[in-house]
Parts: sequence; C-alpha cells; structure tokens
Amino acid sequence: MTATYETSGLERHVAELAPEHGLFVGGAWQATAATFAVDDPATSVVLAHVSDASPADATAAVDAASEALTAWRRTAPRVRSEILRRAYDLMVADVDRLTALICAENGKSLVDARGEVLYAAEFFRWFSEEAVRSSGDYGSAPAGGTRTLVTRRPVGVAALVTPWNFPAAMATRKIAPALAAGCTVVLKPAAETPLTALAVARILAEAGVPDGVVNVVPTTDAAAVVGTWLSDSRVRKISFTGSTNVGRILLRQAADRVVNSSMELGGNAPFIVTEDADLDAAVEGAMVAKFRNGGQACTAANRFYVHADVADAFTARLGAAVEALTVGPASTGAQIGPLISAKALSGVQSLVDAALAAGATVAHRAPLDPTLTGHFLAPVVLSGVAPDSPVVTEEIFGPVAPVVTWRTDEELLEYVNASEYGLAAYVYAGDLGRALRLAEDVDAGMVGIGRGLVSDPAAPFGGVKQSGLGREGAREGLEEFTETQYFSVAWD
Repeated sequence: MTATYETSGLERHVAELAPEHGLFVGGAWQATAATFAVDDPATSVVLAHVSDASPADATAAVDAASEALTAWRRTAPRVRSEILRRAYDLMVADVDRLTALICAENGKSLVDARGEVLYAAEFFRWFSEEAVRSSGDYGSAPAGGTRTLVTRRPVGVAALVTPWNFPAAMATRKIAPALAAGCTVVLKPAAETPLTALAVARILAEAGVPDGVVNVVPTTDAAAVVGTWLSDSRVRKISFTGSTNVGRILLRQAADRVVNSSMELGGNAPFIVTEDADLDAAVEGAMVAKFRNGGQACTAANRFYVHADVADAFTARLGAAVEALTVGPASTGAQIGPLISAKALSGVQSLVDAALAAGATVAHRAPLDPTLTGHFLAPVVLSGVAPDSPVVTEEIFGPVAPVVTWRTDEELLEYVNASEYGLAAYVYAGDLGRALRLAEDVDAGMVGIGRGLVSDPAAPFGGVKQSGLGREGAREGLEEFTETQYFSVAWD
C-alpha cells in the first residue's frame, strides 16, 4: 500500500506552531525582526519563515531558564515524571501530524519519519520512569567518626544543540533526561529543521512544563548563539550532537569556564560480514543500517568489510535490494528521500566520483527519476573500493555503500580501527562467539551484532575516540545532567 501524507494537514500544523513561528522563551512565543526560510528539500518549496535569534535573544532564553531553575529542581521527581509521561502520550497521539512535519522539513520517507516520532516519544516515557529513581549512597568512614551521604543533583541550566537529521529524536533525547534530572534547558535546533523542535516545545507546554523550563531558540547564527551561552556563567552544561569539527570548537569554548560537556560527534561505522555469515540476514541488516534516513545518520553503516570468499554473493544480494528501492518525495510513498541540501548532495557525489576515478565501479544503483527537482541521489553500491579511499575514510552521510574485501581477522581489524571515529559498528558472523570476539576488538561505543540498529532509549548511546564524550539514553543519560555531591556528617 502506498503511504502518503496530507499536505493540507501539514500546512495547518505548521500554522498552529506559533505566531510568526517565533522563539519559545519563558513559556511565550516571541517574534524577532529577522526571519529565515525553512525549505522542503524534496521540492525546495518554502514551508515557513522562522524567527532568527540573535545573541540578545540567546541571553533572554538563559534569563528565563535561570529564573525557572530553582522551582523546577525543587519540584518533586514524581511531578516531573508525570509531566514527561503526559508529553509521551501527547506526542504519540499527534504522530500523524509530527510525521508529516518531519517529512516536509527533513525530507525523509514516511516510514522513517513515523518511526522517528515514536522513537522520540520513547525518551519522554523512559526518562519519566527514571526521574523517580534517584541514586545515592551511604557509608561509614574507615577511620570512624563520620558518615558519608552521597547524592546527585541537577547540574543547572543546560544548553542543548541538535542536528537536522533526526529533528524530533535528537531534541527529546536531550530534553527528557535534563528535565527528569531537574535541569532547565535552552535548545538551539538546526536551522534546516526548526519546525519540529518548536512542535516539541508546544507539546511540552501542553504537558504542563512550567514557563521557562524549556526554551527553544532557532537561529542561522549558531556560533553567536551557542557562544553566548557558553560564555554565560549561568549555563553549566553543554550537550551537542553534530560534526566532530564543531564539537572540537565547542569543547575549546567550554574549557574556558570548565562547562560540563557531552558530545555526540561524527561516525564512520564499519559493517563486517564474515565468510560464514548468514548473507540474507546480513543484507537485511545492511538495508537498515545503511539506508535508514537515506544514510543521513551518524550510526549509518559507512564502509562494508566483506570477506573475499562471499563478497560477490553479498554484493549481488545487497545490490538487488538496492535496485528495488524507490526514490522520491515522502508524499509518493518513496523509501528514500532527498539529501538535506544541495551542498550535502554535492559532497556525497564528490566522494562517489573520487572513488570511481580511483578504480571503483558501480555494482548496483537504484533507479532515479530525472524529473525530480529536489536534492536526490540514487542509492548505489560500489565494488572494488580501496581501503584508503575517501569514500571509506570519510563519513558519507548519504545512500552510498562501498564494499571492501578482506581475508584475515588481523587485516580486517587493521582496516576497521584505522578510523579516528568510533561511534557504531555492525558485525554479522555465523558463530556468535566469533562475532563477540570481533566486537570486543572493534573501537566503537556501540556494536550491533546480527542487527542493523543500535539505538534504544534504554541503552547508553555514544562513542569513543573522535566520536564524542558521554552517553545519552539509559541511566547514564540521566547522570549526564547531574553532579555528585556528598555530605560528611559528624557521627560520634
């Protein structure tokens, strides 16, 4: 059955977001003199004009968050929990409209967008349950005479910076644990996809989040807005998801005031297929790991390491699945949408062109309607790719699957761990013991073994090396927004 979305419903939802699509500060919608356009990457049609925040607006957001902090951190965990649970219920109830909104401003397929909304909502539910499970410790000093009480308290005002590729999930994955911990937040969504973040703010307000606890500040001048926050003594936390290059800049700025930092940065996930792997299962996992959101995910399988004995068979099966993919706007029910921008399209195409110039070949490609006007790229499988090709060593962020062959585990691990990134990896092997041994030797914070998805609100999401610091989701995600405090109590 072909999936579609109602354009009229989308337009109505966009119109209901806020007057003039303003900033959401102190529980109120505020317009600014400057605005910027939000486009549909599938059609280049302007969806809305959104208020463009200045450094002064960024400071106003911190004013509101700081003023709301004391009352919110003293709010009973059960009350915070019930608000987050209401936000979950409201988000699930509004899944169709939020799906349409993500399809429009992000361009991803209807199936991917709907999946994101439900995944994003789960962070509200998970952290509503974690909010009431405060951790601590009690002990007796070895020397006697004192007792030690250990608690965790909210770190304070948290600055959140989210990317465009998962505009709902990246917002809720940060907002939910921050609110559960008792923090207030200022959020800067990506300029490409601010409408979803504004919709989430509206849901949180309806769920009962007090004024000033959540503030959303869209802008085209991210450096000025985030820099303002990092220089403000009231901001005690920065949580950023985005490129490693920008993450390094923010870490340097955060170091000036020793700001608590969480960084979810770039990825270059290897997808490993051994000679005894179930190839049908591996192809099924590859289609998810590589082509979800058109490959525009930090956890996307970026480089395929397939044992030489099964490389031809795997490439043929993967290629058949790729050739069956449909490409186009979400409104047509297509499985693969556009890349987010013309710049993104050019960057991915240049990686493919460089690989082909160096001797790689196009083994398989999905059909692409030449009349499409958006930023579309046909999914492609490349064979004969050199291990040091830029299409292997750089993060692709598009629907391109380069296949590299190997023969020994030592050779494989040398290829896999040569990357500066270490976010996610995937392993398909016929023997679980071997898969686990390989996984233990892979430099990655998350490894999917026999599956093409690693994200789960109940699991600690994050990487190693240049892929970031800290974890999101699970108990660890809540602790990222807290600080340890202990009381040394005199005890005769």
